[in-house]
Amino acid sequence: MLKTVARVLGGRVSAGAAVLVLCGLIGTCSLRIDTLQQVRALGVLRVATVNSPTTYYEGPAGPTGFEYDLALGLAESLGVELKLVLAAKPSDALEMVRSGRAHLAAAGLAVTPQRSGQVRFSRPYLKVVPQLVSRMGRRVPANLDAVGEGLVVPRHSAAAEFLAGHRAAHPDLSWTEDPDRDTEELLLQVADGEIAYTVAPSDLVAINKRYYPKLRVAFDLSEPLDVAWGFPAGADNSLFVPAQHYLSGLSERYLARLRDRYFGHIEQVDYLGAVTLATHVETRLPKYRELFERAGREFDIDWRLLAAIGYQESHWDPKAVSPTGVKGIMQLTLQTARFLKVADREDPTQSIMGGARYIRRLIDILPADVQHPDRVWLALAAYNLGYGHIIDVRELTRQRNGDPRRWVDVRANLRLLTQPRWHQKTRYGYARGHEAQTYVGNVRTYYDMLVYIFGDAPANPAGEPEVQDRAAPAEDPLNIRTPVL
Repeated sequence: MLKTVARVLGGRVSAGAAVLVLCGLIGTCSLRIDTLQQVRALGVLRVATVNSPTTYYEGPAGPTGFEYDLALGLAESLGVELKLVLAAKPSDALEMVRSGRAHLAAAGLAVTPQRSGQVRFSRPYLKVVPQLVSRMGRRVPANLDAVGEGLVVPRHSAAAEFLAGHRAAHPDLSWTEDPDRDTEELLLQVADGEIAYTVAPSDLVAINKRYYPKLRVAFDLSEPLDVAWGFPAGADNSLFVPAQHYLSGLSERYLARLRDRYFGHIEQVDYLGAVTLATHVETRLPKYRELFERAGREFDIDWRLLAAIGYQESHWDPKAVSPTGVKGIMQLTLQTARFLKVADREDPTQSIMGGARYIRRLIDILPADVQHPDRVWLALAAYNLGYGHIIDVRELTRQRNGDPRRWVDVRANLRLLTQPRWHQKTRYGYARGHEAQTYVGNVRTYYDMLVYIFGDAPANPAGEPEVQDRAAPAEDPLNIRTPVL
């Protein structure tokens, strides 16, 4: 019996821990233990979740995702191991909590009245907007009354509950509830024209629009909804209270960084940009892919990151020339090309190898306390703006009580470089910081799209830096790169 309990609870546990849990389950021992005691006795926190780009997925270095990072933090605060229990859809994750198969559900759960009657929700940590999604070229309904036929949502979903709650106000509204497909599958069906409409949360819509550019949002169905963890209803507060304490202790700055890591760049590229990239992947990239791969191997950078930089710079056009005189696939200035010993900026091999050496140097020269992925995003901003301006904006970030090691904090201060009262205080002066914001967001989005097309990304797209904790010398063209117009 003890082995059965251990197996059900997902791993090797001591006989004593199994006894404690068994007593709690069957209620026949004199010793009664609460949920937190069970968790600590087993050394495992069981969290029900779903596979989704907004929650949890397996990356090349292991599990990752917005919800995963939050749940891992809770487990670490309790001093136990995190064990994920996969559900097919959010409603199944809630059922796992209600039946005792999981201690909590972290599955991108929108807080709704019906769900609130089934489980107890934690304090919210995210907001999403339910959106009616259609396909480009289809009639766009003005409101729910005009939707007509072809609306499909997952069964037992927040979308189904929302529609049911509006049936009285919209008597002509009709929809189908699919028992097998989740929201992401239905978004693909909308993109392929197999169904007319679905309802999905705004974060999932934005991510999928990168991959299915024909998706379009018809309209928002409500104000933003809270997203929270689901716990069993009842009088046992033993796990709920420390979870609440953990969430309340997360600063808004930390949550902003976490949101930026997973969602901060997802709306950078519009429909036309996504279609253009998909076209150029077929028509232009094959000519240069081997060069990007070779440069990636030499400089320990994911070739798709280099390709994303090249696409942002020139759309992989070796003859591209900006009004400021930067040239080639990687858009190198004349001075930078000389520094990198690039004789012909329009030669694809020289340009790609030079650009790879350049971004590698920028990554390596950042201070040692700047970690990945922030290190890569700051290096990208320096590629666009010049390393000297990144030194300046990091100092401005520090003066404004931000964290100069974090891209999300530095990004918030880039626009200050256009304002005299701020850039006059800096060493390198005025810069078009807002362009660097857009530049980094675009490269991140193109990189994500290339990863989606060609396969999983490494945990660190730019390897371990050979850190040089110093500022670039004045003669180094890292300081004076002119951004592409």
